[in-house]
Amino acid sequence: MHSWTDTLRFAFQPVVNLTTGGVAALEILARPETGDVLAEARRDAELDGLLAVSALRAAVRRETLLPLHVNVFAGTLADLGGLRPLYDAVREAGRLPWEVTLDVCPPYTHVPWRALLDAVTVLRGQGFRISADGVGDGDAPLRLLTDLAPELVKLDASLLARPAAVRAMRVLCEESGALLAVEGVETEAQCAVARAAGAQLAQGELFAPPARLPRVDVYVPPGSPGLVPTPRSGPPVRQFVRPAALLPATASAGRVRALLTGSPDVSGVLLVDRDGVPVRSVHRSRFLLSMSGRYGHALYADRPAAKLGDPPRTVGVDATAWEVLDVVAVGGPNRTSDDVAVVDARGRCVGVVRLADLVRALAESRVEEAAGLNPLTRLPGSDAITAEVDRRIAAGRAFALSWLDVDRFKQVNDGAGFAAGDELIRAVGRALLRTAAGETRVGHIGGDDFLVLTDPEGLDPLAASVLDVPWSAGGRAVTLSLATVLCAPGSVSDHRGAAARLAPLKKAAKALRGASWVLGRADAPGHEVRRGTDRTTAPAG
Repeated sequence: MHSWTDTLRFAFQPVVNLTTGGVAALEILARPETGDVLAEARRDAELDGLLAVSALRAAVRRETLLPLHVNVFAGTLADLGGLRPLYDAVREAGRLPWEVTLDVCPPYTHVPWRALLDAVTVLRGQGFRISADGVGDGDAPLRLLTDLAPELVKLDASLLARPAAVRAMRVLCEESGALLAVEGVETEAQCAVARAAGAQLAQGELFAPPARLPRVDVYVPPGSPGLVPTPRSGPPVRQFVRPAALLPATASAGRVRALLTGSPDVSGVLLVDRDGVPVRSVHRSRFLLSMSGRYGHALYADRPAAKLGDPPRTVGVDATAWEVLDVVAVGGPNRTSDDVAVVDARGRCVGVVRLADLVRALAESRVEEAAGLNPLTRLPGSDAITAEVDRRIAAGRAFALSWLDVDRFKQVNDGAGFAAGDELIRAVGRALLRTAAGETRVGHIGGDDFLVLTDPEGLDPLAASVLDVPWSAGGRAVTLSLATVLCAPGSVSDHRGAAARLAPLKKAAKALRGASWVLGRADAPGHEVRRGTDRTTAPAG
């Protein structure tokens, strides 16, 4: 009698890092030659659990060192309360649970939420990572998505036709510390949209189709990540993580040598304890040089490889690229090419980052930023500010958008000369930057116009920094006008709505005498005059 295992094969599809261009993991896909075992597994939790174990064992037989993605239905996790057989299979294979990501697949309809969340808690306790699969084409409610707090969110490629939705999901992922991937990418145009919208990972026929043998040679179209706003301290290290070559802390030098010589792309090996915490770092070149020296193999082959390693350099998974560079800068110059281990909150290794990836990405980001800077003030233009506005709208955050300009600036240029006008503009830009604390963003959108994005509580210091100053150009007194729109969560749908509400406020501010400030709210008509007097009112005296 034939069983379902007789006609079931597995294929492997690379999950590609769009920043590094490397393979971040392999998803294991069931490919039944006859019948529809997947449809049966959707209804039978025990069968789905056996499929997950079989998928893992298929990958182990291929001797791949890459992290693995194993699919499992949400209903299976809720019914079984966990996957102990999979955990045992991982340990028996000599792999670590945190090298395995469980892609939790829809449907979610009729799945008891509490049972699913409890099962996910159990799996995380075992060390597995969680991915929410099929988002955008399935039935995953946003509330459940936030409760799951997955380490990875996989979007269906159909959402690429709605880049705003992808950008919004990127913001959600940033808030929860997750990475964003897009599945089913088939064209270079789709890849470009995914990059521009902020996806860090992708998979699909464009990069490599599913294959019986694991592949590391993938096609990634040239290009850099989209201009997604990042903290001033640099882009997050999560988007640069590469798979780590891990061995037990007790591994012999001979075992490390066999791994390195059999895997030419591996730049180093991390020796980890039973909990997956790095204890020693073995650099490829230095290690092989020691082993290839006279009597090297005889001296070291059977001895612990840890004796030829160094203390590991580690950063948290929430670190930024600049923080990694700080870690690299500490120590001797002979270790500048060492991989830096990225660890989770428990200190377990989740991968490594390479210095070359960071330097290249930071250099590209500086070039991209420079291309968008105003040559007079070296401040970003409107694109950077409006992108950040959209990001805050998607995150459901309140914000204040202000428009500042110089009153009768053409007369300033005509009377004092363009050099004096340019110096005035630079001075205003410097004053705004001095006040730009925290997440305040300052942009120079041309001529004498500035945009400032800040939290509502930052408005008074902003106004004081530019309106309480006696400005002048070429000996002529100058005043400034400030217009601000307060945007509560849900009051505007995108930056265009905020700009449309701000425009009449600017006109109202310009109609006032002296240094002026007009404040309005996006969800209410009218405005409040904070500074300035009506020009139709004659001055006293």
